[in-house]
Amino acid sequence: MDQDMMLPNGQYFESWEKEQKYSRELHVNGNHPGASDKNDGTYDHPLKTINAAAQLADPGTRVLIHEGVYRECVAPERGGSGPDGMITYEAFGDGEVVIKASYEAKDFKKSEGWNLTRYSPEVKQEVNHARVWEVTLDPDEFRGYNPFCAVNILHDRLFIEYDKTDMTSYLNRRGMVFCDGKPLQQVALYPQLGDQAGTYWVEANGQTIHFRLEDDDEPWNHTIELTNREQCFAPKVPFLSYIKVKGITCAHAATGAPVPQRGSLSCYRGHHWIIEDCTIDWANGVGIDIGNECWHHTLKEGQVIGETIIRGCKIFDAGVCAIAGLFAKHLLIEDNLIQGTGWQKMELSWEAGGIKVHDCTNSLIRRNIFKGTIRADHLWMDMSNENNRITRNLFLDGINQREAIFIECSRDDVNLIDNNIFWNVEGRFDPADIPKEPGSSGWYKMEENSVVNGYAVYGEGTDHLHIVNNFIGKCKSAGYYAKTVAFRITWDTRGGTARDARIYNNVFYDCKEAAIKMPTEHNESEGNLYLNMPGGYLRILYPAPSVCLDLQAWKEFYGFDQEGQEGRFDISVDTEHFTMEIKKSPINSSFSPLHPEGNRFIRSTEDISKVSVKSMVTSDFFGMKTLEERRLPGPFFTLPENQVISIDPRMY
Repeated sequence: MDQDMMLPNGQYFESWEKEQKYSRELHVNGNHPGASDKNDGTYDHPLKTINAAAQLADPGTRVLIHEGVYRECVAPERGGSGPDGMITYEAFGDGEVVIKASYEAKDFKKSEGWNLTRYSPEVKQEVNHARVWEVTLDPDEFRGYNPFCAVNILHDRLFIEYDKTDMTSYLNRRGMVFCDGKPLQQVALYPQLGDQAGTYWVEANGQTIHFRLEDDDEPWNHTIELTNREQCFAPKVPFLSYIKVKGITCAHAATGAPVPQRGSLSCYRGHHWIIEDCTIDWANGVGIDIGNECWHHTLKEGQVIGETIIRGCKIFDAGVCAIAGLFAKHLLIEDNLIQGTGWQKMELSWEAGGIKVHDCTNSLIRRNIFKGTIRADHLWMDMSNENNRITRNLFLDGINQREAIFIECSRDDVNLIDNNIFWNVEGRFDPADIPKEPGSSGWYKMEENSVVNGYAVYGEGTDHLHIVNNFIGKCKSAGYYAKTVAFRITWDTRGGTARDARIYNNVFYDCKEAAIKMPTEHNESEGNLYLNMPGGYLRILYPAPSVCLDLQAWKEFYGFDQEGQEGRFDISVDTEHFTMEIKKSPINSSFSPLHPEGNRFIRSTEDISKVSVKSMVTSDFFGMKTLEERRLPGPFFTLPENQVISIDPRMY
């Protein structure tokens, strides 16, 4: 049995997936000269649209889609009958299959009748030579939905903290404009088109769009696409289940900001979906939704939510959330690349992230790459998440990111984070808010200013969080930080005491303020290796005053990390090519010759001692197994120096 499939409770993740034997095949080929939705769907007489096949497909049907761009929203009529009677929508393999929620605009004219400079009676207007064009929407392309009439934020606005956020992106229109596949940036006022090329503005009635291209080029030299549908693949009725989507690209969906969680590719509250080898490109709000959509729906008795597999997908540039799963359980999310999420900067809508789940249990998130998430978490597990395992993932380059993983208000069972690599959590704060403290006034503080953040793992009111054999590098604040939220300990079990965190055998590298910030001493830390750390990098925050310790005091006064070690190395991670290299650090680096205790630092990987295995984790980042009772701290069984090693988890 694959040890990577073992969940924290010691049971194995049980896959429901079965090999399919199809009783029927339907071909869709929009480029075939004889294609028609009146055909029988054979290879020689294919259907023209995917939707036509979706109305015919019944359990045991495989819909094979040939190369082409399909400008439609596929709405399956029915679901499958079980794990061995699914309905599959699959790329045939003769080229890329793209479903676009946009149409190609053709009729442009020069924009007239609007001021490109802001009017002021005291200031003489200067001529602005920007070349702005306009296009009037084709009403036949916008039947039933016009995203240029609707603002981004949907119906649940109660939790937005208006005083803490710039509302511009929330109130922008959902419609997007693309030039040769790249989005133009929406502006709030017409004169802003004169300030910046590559932008567009929507008139009040949502019927006319004014835009300016890069280099002030003419639109006839380019492909201009306007979004006109909310989603690319989504049932019209909820609860359709046992559906597989494979090898398809969904692009340009004009989804709104959650909640509700409505994705470019949507399970619409169904269960037992497989989404495999698909690409999501430029969703305005959510990329894929796999849960109950929102908390306002009534639940059917015995309703199953989740039981979904997302495998081998690439999700690029989801505006708010790449994968959203409300109440979804028993998930397998593996081997995906999730990149560029969060460009809408709507983190204070509280539904933003590379993956955002609520009440997730018995799930496995493994071998994924999260990269370049903007002002949002790579992974946010919100409230009552139990018995989940997060293993062998890359969490890279969090841009203005408060934390890479956020585990919120989960207190009844273990969540395990093991064998992952974290790199470069920038933090989200304004340096201008940090008061300047001249002289020694700042030296004697026991804890940093509260506005600074940037954590690899943040637990809020979460108990039983096990963090094991990870590499955690370059966090603006700390590798691990947690706090209690007593006011949320209510009848609905939302809060916790942030106890029983077990931080075992990790490598912490170059965290700018601390490796560990425990809220209280009622947690455990053992076998960790601390590299290139500042002073006072081991902290217990309560009861006040906070204590900031070195490793020796950590061991002596709290009994933590009796096998803990310190070292000095130069480590680099190439986040473009997913490689890592470890080098010796210069002998005089980062400590003063006045302090000879500096020679306690390990400076060669050969001198790192193995530590006791204190968890169920028997594998490493590469999937290698061991039954030994001692291993090196961190996610690797061996630590070669001066070698560039691949850390792309999808390869192993």
